[in-house]
Amino acid sequence: MSYQLYIGDQSFSSWSLRGWLMLEKFGLPYETHLAGLYSSTFQQDLAGLSPAHLVPVLKTPEGTVIGETQAIAEELNSRHPELQMWPEDPAARAFARWISAEMHAGFAVLRAECPMQLLHQYAGFAVSDALRADLDRLELLWTKAREDFGAEGPWLFGRYSLADCFYAPVAARIAGYDLPVGDVASYYVATTLADPAFQSWRAAGLEKSYDPVPYAMDLPTKVWPGA
Repeated sequence: MSYQLYIGDQSFSSWSLRGWLMLEKFGLPYETHLAGLYSSTFQQDLAGLSPAHLVPVLKTPEGTVIGETQAIAEELNSRHPELQMWPEDPAARAFARWISAEMHAGFAVLRAECPMQLLHQYAGFAVSDALRADLDRLELLWTKAREDFGAEGPWLFGRYSLADCFYAPVAARIAGYDLPVGDVASYYVATTLADPAFQSWRAAGLEKSYDPVPYAMDLPTKVWPGA
């Protein structure tokens, strides 16, 4: 029995990427269903999943419908404790949950000014003071995670965890707009872009073209910095 995951367009739907990684990276059986965010079929594509009205949406093998990535994360963690989707160490686990919740609710300027797009890298994007503050906050959180809990691997808490699912689209935003960040953040962005699962997601998105392109900016573009 598989999970049924309803997602938006891979090149642009940051929340869908989070939900997909929760299933893909932890080896859970699933099928994906694309709901067209940029077509007139979106509501029709989510029909039968009420009261869900946004993506991602997860339907369990038993038919339970779950929206919001925080709820999806906690439900999957409860159902599959053997996978240790959060860090095992109590202090690391607490901090991982903290920063994932902060990502879910915060960083409004980063989201508004730099919507996720996986097509190319913009050149010459101007960083506002408010965006700089969001980037500084990210650097602080990622540095603490890496220095305090990340010795055993390349991810925020060493081994891949749900926290990395939440922050993958953030790494993609930094890459997509060539945002200025420090060494720790640059390392984490490179780690995310080199992940085969992330590359698979991006490749799937590139199979679809758009006219007009969502979130397009009047800036020159460069080749995407990852594979």
